[in-house]
Amino acid sequence: MSVFKELSSLDLAALVASRVCHDIISPVGAITNGLEVLDEEGNEDMADFAMDLIRKSARQASAKLQFARLAFGAAGSSGASIDLGDAQEVAVGYMSNEKANLEWTMPRLLLPKNQVKLILNLLLLMNQCVPRGGTITISMEGDESAPNFLLKAEGTNARIPQVVSEILSGQEPERVDAHTVQPIYAVLLAGEAGLNIELEKDGDAVICKANTQVSESA
Repeated sequence: MSVFKELSSLDLAALVASRVCHDIISPVGAITNGLEVLDEEGNEDMADFAMDLIRKSARQASAKLQFARLAFGAAGSSGASIDLGDAQEVAVGYMSNEKANLEWTMPRLLLPKNQVKLILNLLLLMNQCVPRGGTITISMEGDESAPNFLLKAEGTNARIPQVVSEILSGQEPERVDAHTVQPIYAVLLAGEAGLNIELEKDGDAVICKANTQVSESA
């Protein structure tokens, strides 16, 4: 995984910023289109449609920004913890605009920020595994001192994108760009959080496990 080590902090920041902007461009563009319709004279019949579009797109943009702030942002100083309740709130808001449904069954705990950020980033990867919709379930076993997380995505034609499978298994991608930075960032977060990631296809479901690393001396 030398490519991850060779990726500079500036390059990583730029790629993550591109990834976030990619999510935000669509709803912001829709807001602009709605405002342009409202500015057109003699187009009163479209006014209600334009306002509905603006309201919906504004909610989407807000949900995506709140999610990105927690999943990619600093979310506090070094060593800070994040409330799983806050993570659930932004995850539910984000997924309300997606095809898949979210079932969040984890207890409300304070966990190290990199563990929580990893969960949110894995949610994005699991959402890619059910492009036609379905259900994503997130659960946790163990306590806050040694948590094990389970994410399960079930849906029609559930699949693991090849690039996601390769990167999470430790292979170097052919290129590092805004499309591959998501799984790369997840791997980096897992290392910082002391968690191992396992991803597998199980029938009509994709299962992702993020388990606490066991030290050799244990």
